[in-house]
Amino acid sequence: MRINEPNRTGMINAYNKTGTTPVGKSGKLAMGKDEVKISTEAMEMLKMVEDLQALARREKVEQLRKQVEENTYHVPTEKIADKFLAFWRKL
Repeated sequence: MRINEPNRTGMINAYNKTGTTPVGKSGKLAMGKDEVKISTEAMEMLKMVEDLQALARREKVEQLRKQVEENTYHVPTEKIADKFLAFWRKL
């Protein structure tokens, strides 16, 4: 078997050159600045989602308040037992 150009260093030198970084006049690495721009449409959509979530939360709280006032609010005993068990298992 014949090996062509056993002393070939061109490819090795190409890899060695990739490790160099551009340095500015002050001797520090020149860094770019990251920037994010959010469109007005995206901001409006975000505001609408937040408003809908707040409205849903208010409706849920109002519904629970009404149930408590009417004495119709009952927590399932399984949920209470699960919470107690989880608490005591942590200790």
